[in-house]
Amino acid sequence: MKFVIVLAALFAVAMARPGDVEILKLESDVQPESYNFAVETSDGTSRVEDGKLKDVGTEHEAIVVHGSFSWVDKDGQKYTVNYVADENGFQPSGAHLPVA
Repeated sequence: MKFVIVLAALFAVAMARPGDVEILKLESDVQPESYNFAVETSDGTSRVEDGKLKDVGTEHEAIVVHGSFSWVDKDGQKYTVNYVADENGFQPSGAHLPVA
Protein backbone atom coordinates (compact mmCIF):
# COMPACT_ATOMS: atom_id res chain seq x y z
CA MET A 1 0.00 0.00 0.00
CA LYS A 2 2.85 2.41 0.83
CA PHE A 3 4.34 1.70 -2.59
CA VAL A 4 1.10 2.79 -4.28
CA ILE A 5 0.98 6.02 -2.23
CA VAL A 6 4.63 6.83 -3.01
CA LEU A 7 4.09 6.04 -6.69
CA ALA A 8 0.99 8.26 -6.79
CA ALA A 9 2.91 11.09 -5.07
CA LEU A 10 5.81 10.82 -7.54
CA PHE A 11 3.37 10.80 -10.45
CA ALA A 12 1.67 13.94 -9.10
CA VAL A 13 5.02 15.73 -8.75
CA ALA A 14 6.03 14.75 -12.29
CA MET A 15 2.74 16.01 -13.71
CA ALA A 16 3.05 19.31 -11.81
CA ARG A 17 6.47 20.06 -13.33
CA PRO A 18 6.37 22.84 -15.92
CA GLY A 19 6.77 21.73 -19.51
CA ASP A 20 10.19 21.53 -21.06
CA VAL A 21 11.47 24.70 -22.68
CA GLU A 22 12.93 24.42 -26.15
CA ILE A 23 15.39 26.73 -27.88
CA LEU A 24 13.69 28.16 -30.96
CA LYS A 25 16.50 30.45 -32.12
CA LEU A 26 20.19 30.57 -31.28
CA GLU A 27 22.62 32.74 -33.22
CA SER A 28 26.06 34.02 -32.29
CA ASP A 29 29.06 35.63 -33.91
CA VAL A 30 32.27 36.21 -31.97
CA GLN A 31 35.04 38.30 -33.50
CA PRO A 32 38.30 39.59 -31.98
CA GLU A 33 36.83 43.05 -31.27
CA SER A 34 33.07 42.39 -31.20
CA TYR A 35 30.40 39.81 -30.57
CA ASN A 36 26.65 39.40 -30.87
CA PHE A 37 24.11 36.76 -30.00
CA ALA A 38 20.38 36.15 -30.01
CA VAL A 39 18.43 33.41 -28.26
CA GLU A 40 14.69 32.75 -28.11
CA THR A 41 12.93 29.95 -26.21
CA SER A 42 9.51 28.38 -26.43
CA ASP A 43 8.38 29.93 -23.13
CA GLY A 44 8.57 33.47 -24.60
CA THR A 45 11.98 34.35 -23.19
CA SER A 46 14.43 36.07 -25.50
CA ARG A 47 17.74 37.87 -25.30
CA VAL A 48 19.75 39.85 -27.84
CA GLU A 49 23.15 41.43 -27.19
CA ASP A 50 26.08 42.92 -29.04
CA GLY A 51 29.37 44.17 -27.70
CA LYS A 52 32.17 46.13 -29.32
CA LEU A 53 35.58 47.28 -28.16
CA LYS A 54 36.11 51.02 -28.35
CA ASP A 55 39.38 52.92 -28.22
CA VAL A 56 41.19 49.72 -29.22
CA GLY A 57 44.88 49.75 -28.37
CA THR A 58 44.69 52.73 -26.03
CA GLU A 59 44.69 52.83 -22.24
CA HIS A 60 40.99 53.78 -22.48
CA GLU A 61 40.03 50.57 -24.30
CA ALA A 62 36.62 49.43 -23.11
CA ILE A 63 33.75 47.25 -24.21
CA VAL A 64 30.35 48.76 -24.93
CA VAL A 65 27.39 46.39 -24.76
CA HIS A 66 23.86 47.00 -26.04
CA GLY A 67 21.12 44.48 -25.53
CA SER A 68 17.67 43.52 -24.40
CA PHE A 69 15.94 40.63 -22.75
CA SER A 70 12.27 39.80 -22.35
CA TRP A 71 10.11 37.22 -20.69
CA VAL A 72 6.46 36.41 -20.22
CA ASP A 73 5.23 36.51 -16.63
CA LYS A 74 3.05 33.76 -15.22
CA ASP A 75 0.09 36.15 -15.74
CA GLY A 76 0.86 36.31 -19.47
CA GLN A 77 2.29 39.86 -19.51
CA LYS A 78 5.47 40.38 -21.51
CA TYR A 79 8.28 42.40 -19.93
CA THR A 80 11.26 43.82 -21.82
CA VAL A 81 14.44 45.38 -20.50
CA ASN A 82 16.77 47.26 -22.84
CA TYR A 83 20.24 48.09 -21.60
CA VAL A 84 23.62 49.61 -22.27
CA ALA A 85 26.70 48.60 -20.33
CA ASP A 86 29.81 50.70 -20.76
CA GLU A 87 32.29 52.76 -18.78
CA ASN A 88 29.28 54.39 -17.09
CA GLY A 89 28.00 51.05 -15.76
CA PHE A 90 24.86 49.03 -16.43
CA GLN A 91 21.98 51.24 -17.59
CA PRO A 92 18.67 49.37 -17.92
CA SER A 93 15.38 50.78 -19.15
CA GLY A 94 11.93 49.30 -19.41
CA ALA A 95 8.30 50.36 -19.12
CA HIS A 96 7.96 48.45 -15.85
CA LEU A 97 11.15 49.87 -14.26
CA PRO A 98 11.13 52.99 -12.09
CA VAL A 99 12.85 56.09 -13.45
CA ALA A 100 15.19 58.09 -11.22
